Amino acid sequence: MPSPAPEPLATRPLSIWLVNPFDDIPGEGLPPLRYWTLARILAARGHDVIWWSATWSHRRKAIRSTPLGIREDEGFGVRLVAVRPYDRNVSWTRFGSHRDFGRTFERLANESIAAGHLERPDIILASLPPLDSPEAAARLARTLDATFVLDVMDLWPETFERLLPGPAFLRHLIAPWLLGRMARRRKAIVGAADAVSASTRTYADTILKEAPADMPRHVCQLGAYLEEFPAPPRLVNHVPLDDPTILPSAAAEAPLQCVYAGSLESGQDVETLVAAARLLSATGVAVTLHVAGTGKLEASLRSADQSGSCRLQFHGLLGRQEYAHLLRRCDVGLVLVKPESLVAVPYKACDYAAAGLAIVNSLPGELQTLVDEHAAGVFYAAGNAASLARAIASLAGDRAALLAMRHGSRRLAATVFDRERTYGRFADWLETLPADRS
Repeated sequence: MPSPAPEPLATRPLSIWLVNPFDDIPGEGLPPLRYWTLARILAARGHDVIWWSATWSHRRKAIRSTPLGIREDEGFGVRLVAVRPYDRNVSWTRFGSHRDFGRTFERLANESIAAGHLERPDIILASLPPLDSPEAAARLARTLDATFVLDVMDLWPETFERLLPGPAFLRHLIAPWLLGRMARRRKAIVGAADAVSASTRTYADTILKEAPADMPRHVCQLGAYLEEFPAPPRLVNHVPLDDPTILPSAAAEAPLQCVYAGSLESGQDVETLVAAARLLSATGVAVTLHVAGTGKLEASLRSADQSGSCRLQFHGLLGRQEYAHLLRRCDVGLVLVKPESLVAVPYKACDYAAAGLAIVNSLPGELQTLVDEHAAGVFYAAGNAASLARAIASLAGDRAALLAMRHGSRRLAATVFDRERTYGRFADWLETLPADRS
């Protein structure tokens, strides 16, 4: 009697390692971000998942430990790699911390497998950035005969060009000399990858210029959970229902509620917000600008003049429940990001869309294309306070158009950002890779 055919690799349980030191791990706040979401879905499908992260929280700038019972509660394991702390996102100390992570992760992985404490992984998926951990993951994959997947979350080293001294043309000339080693390292990582995933199409297109044409590839946006937020108020013949319990600023005389959520650092266009607030006050436009986040620009923003019809309200770094509650109370979400940061679609844009907020956006390219396709908001020119003030004033003055944009924003979230669907497709794609490689 002939032996039964072997089960296809894509349908048997796989051993999968996720390597990312940045995202919040279980116990640090809900909802799950990219790697927690992916780990949950893969574990729910019966795969053995281990997430390698760092002992230093990138977001909170604090030491962290693994909560008890993660395997029982979540279905996957978390292993923390000891690294040095850092306080600034752009610093030599941070690069040293990334080096710690890559070296120690590789050593611990080899020792654990040699001692029989861990199984050889079928797939190692590592995020870029940083550079050190995907380099280690590539070496491990080669040694252990595993499939190496590079997950592109940001464009390193291009994003550092804006930090170089001098005018733009000079930075462009000297960047290859100062950032060339990082570029060569990334090219080697891409060359070692068996497949590439990315959080935006912009990142995928940039990275895959360095990859073979037949490289397996997949784009999964950062996304959001639509279940966190109610849908925007309904329209009847394009007129918003007169129910102040569901639309706090439905009346034209009520201040427009806008929110900026994110870091208060140099890569963000938050200083333009202060100048725009002065212009809005000068023209009598009633707006409350909520700012949720922290960073080195916070003190200067707080010292801004608060007289007039446009007020800034600071909330600091909010927990997820308070953050979601703030978004539910607002009408407009502000994507205040400098284009030279090379961010394509930030987490905040996904959250704004899920909350059904009209999006005022400074990023040309992928995000603005999505906003335009879904009639979800308006564009303003980064660094131009008058442009930002006009965008906000236009929404304050036409509440019917505002509400239509809010519905467009929610449609954008349902179509492109819904994690309940997009991460399932991400997992589907990952499951095919060992079979494709065999």
